[in-house]
Amino acid sequence: MYGTIARMKVKPGALPALKKMSEEARGREKGYVGSYVYQMDKDPNEIYMVVLFNSKQEYFANADSPEQNVEYEKMMMFMSAEPEWHDGEVVYADQV
Repeated sequence: MYGTIARMKVKPGALPALKKMSEEARGREKGYVGSYVYQMDKDPNEIYMVVLFNSKQEYFANADSPEQNVEYEKMMMFMSAEPEWHDGEVVYADQV
């Protein structure tokens, strides 16, 4: 699996709208496995998003697509700063 971990700063009060937008867009991408979003205790406007794809090729096919750019532009309406992206290969996973 391959994916990204993103650190994001959400505008105050924008998290519910961002969540709704994400729910409407999820799972349409080829190779999409899933995602997790963490809201930080110290700062409720700071979130970390983990997104997983079956492969690096499917991840970048999605990331480089015009459709994903449209989704990114929509997402940025809810952000107070550009996200920090950290892409990489999953080398260990443990699920129950």
